Amino acid sequence: MILLPAPPIASFPANPTLLLSSPPYWPRRRDNSAVVSAASRDVDSFTSKSGYLFNLSADEADSLSEYNFPRIDAMYKKKPLILLRRLAQIGTTFGFWFGLRLADEALDRSEQMFKVRAAELRKLLVELGPAYVKIAQAVSSRPDLIPPIYLDELSLLQDQITPFSTEVAFNMIEDELGLPIDELFSEISPEPVAAASLGQVYQARLRRSGEVVAVKVQRPGVRAAIALDTLILRYLAGLIKKAGRFNSDLQAVVDEWATSLFKEMDYLKEAQNGIKFRKLYGSIKDVLVPKMYTEYSTSKVLVMEWVEGQKLAEVNDLYLVEVGVYCSFNQLLEYGFYHADPHPGNFLRTYDGQLAYLDFGMMGDFRPELRDGFMEACLHLVNRDFKSLAKDFVTLGLLPPTAEKGAVTKALTDVFQDAIARGVRNISFGDLSGDLGKTM
Repeated sequence: MILLPAPPIASFPANPTLLLSSPPYWPRRRDNSAVVSAASRDVDSFTSKSGYLFNLSADEADSLSEYNFPRIDAMYKKKPLILLRRLAQIGTTFGFWFGLRLADEALDRSEQMFKVRAAELRKLLVELGPAYVKIAQAVSSRPDLIPPIYLDELSLLQDQITPFSTEVAFNMIEDELGLPIDELFSEISPEPVAAASLGQVYQARLRRSGEVVAVKVQRPGVRAAIALDTLILRYLAGLIKKAGRFNSDLQAVVDEWATSLFKEMDYLKEAQNGIKFRKLYGSIKDVLVPKMYTEYSTSKVLVMEWVEGQKLAEVNDLYLVEVGVYCSFNQLLEYGFYHADPHPGNFLRTYDGQLAYLDFGMMGDFRPELRDGFMEACLHLVNRDFKSLAKDFVTLGLLPPTAEKGAVTKALTDVFQDAIARGVRNISFGDLSGDLGKTM
């Protein structure tokens, strides 16, 4: 088997060259043993700090094909020591960090240590695992909620997470696909080209067809960690609800989030999502949707077409904004099947100027009645018909039917009239979203 030289982590090479490599890159022998490189011996921080979770409960957690709270609850009731250890880890981790912040304030050094604390928080989230990284990824796309320095640090969690052992990854590929690596691929990078919270990606060439592909391998222990963390978050949400701090059903929010997360961990489902997405939107001008290889994919391994390009944060291409908006409206209004995790790490700008979608783990369905309500809401907003817009918010499920229509109309009028008065060029969508959130 020929090995690809490993490109830098979290970047895709402009012209990946497939060259014969020599040790210590990762020569595998016919007996399936391996010579481990120095890099692959390093243990990533999640495994180092939270490995006890999946060492003790991975087999049972791996059998969870979908989110099932009663089953997760029963599973960890039989393992109270793991639950207590996890609670202690989470409490001491965040307690230590908040303690440092309080010490900074007491010593009047908050400004000097602000960037340091942001970097420390990012590292702590990685140590705690995928559930907390996922929450941070969602927050990192909201510049209206967090300071710029924290935004910069948390944005690194989109595609710059320490990879796990390549030895473990290659063994998982062989176990899942039932063949030795060198029978599957004629070439493969000895180290991952990108690593994220749920898995990491290798560049390879299929032995059968010679096509260059991306091989996505799931991070060991993610199901066990996410199962336990959602259990903890759900109970915490219940305590907050009992305390009367929120009107929303936070437990239902956790359930919905966990359901999506478990779907995202099923790579075979992701492959099917990618095939459907390519069929519906792959023909849109300057939209690229990679081909999926379901014959090489399982719930933990996904093989898809290799895409070369640049991260969106590294380019300034307004045309891609037009392409993305047009494709998004097609998703929402034409077919209702939409990409539900559109953070920058899930896209690339190809070298010929196309917008490439890379990840299809988290998708959604916009029901026809919601599509109609959304289109009506857009028309009523453009026409400044805020009375009808209030009714649209009920149709869309954003407000309960019992809401006082007159009060809602006045509130929406205040929010949108203020935004319109500023003019299109001066609208801050972060401020508008914040004002609308407070109003709701």
